[in-house]
Amino acid sequence: MNDHPSLKAATVQFQHQANNKKYNLLIMEKFIEQAALEQVKILTFPEMCITGYWHVPKLTAAEVSALAEPIAESPSLSLIRTLAMKHHMLIGAGLIERADDGRLYNAYVACMPDGSMHTHRKLHAFEHPTISSGDSFTVFDTPWGVKVGILICWDNNLVENVRATALLGADILLAPHQTGGTDSRSPHAMKPVPLSLWEERETRKEEITAVFKGPSGREWLMRWLPARAHDNGVFLLFSNGVGADDDEVRTGNAMILDPYGRIVNETWAAENVMVSAELDLSLLAMSTGRRWIHGRRPDLYQILTQPQGYERDAISARFSNERPSRQNVSTF
Repeated sequence: MNDHPSLKAATVQFQHQANNKKYNLLIMEKFIEQAALEQVKILTFPEMCITGYWHVPKLTAAEVSALAEPIAESPSLSLIRTLAMKHHMLIGAGLIERADDGRLYNAYVACMPDGSMHTHRKLHAFEHPTISSGDSFTVFDTPWGVKVGILICWDNNLVENVRATALLGADILLAPHQTGGTDSRSPHAMKPVPLSLWEERETRKEEITAVFKGPSGREWLMRWLPARAHDNGVFLLFSNGVGADDDEVRTGNAMILDPYGRIVNETWAAENVMVSAELDLSLLAMSTGRRWIHGRRPDLYQILTQPQGYERDAISARFSNERPSRQNVSTF
């Protein structure tokens, strides 16, 4: 039985600076102090917010490696970890990890109140050829009687990943992103947001608000994000970058969703901002997704683990202009 009927959570959108860890950590520290004043217990920052994001594909292998940090000895995470312990808070932050074997990962680290850390490696990494994809799901206990899972950006777009995280017991899903305003190859998905609109946002507030709410921002999220929360009976904390990120514009839309897929709090402001909410944990047990999950028939789902023959690596799947094949070549 959960002894905590509610839990204060918050999610942040902010514009990072490429390669400028000192600046990014300063912005994060300010939000952490704000969260502490609001008695937040779980705080979520965006994907790769410490290192910067969309400039990374243009870096050399040596430059990416120089930007990476080992998790255990990370000077960047040392600050976050200290503040997590100080404020008795779970703080999630993204960076590039250098593993013990030298491999690099797009990683997201949950720094815990007791000083421990839980690391998720993006399962579908496409940011640079030297960045490997992770191979495991991440779900862990918290001091508040709920389990937390982590999926990074594109991980959330594959429904199997969210279901697997839920089956491992996640009650709350941290979903850090760098999205919106991307040049999708799908004709009716996201499209680029002009950099000039972001630069002139103070004088074109109505225009940029409309874009952030539109098909390249919130409307795109609403096509799938509520379903991930609803179908799996989890709270979902969506964090994102905002503003110019190299040659793209992130659309923010930080939001918190409940286990019915309803938005508890959100923003479409074109600025650095934190949104927070009390998570009513009593909603979890009888949420639709949790009830329906008991009707699963695993004996029917073997096809989900059978290669179909058209699988690609993450970079090819993300950037290929070829028309995808849907022909089922499985012998199942």
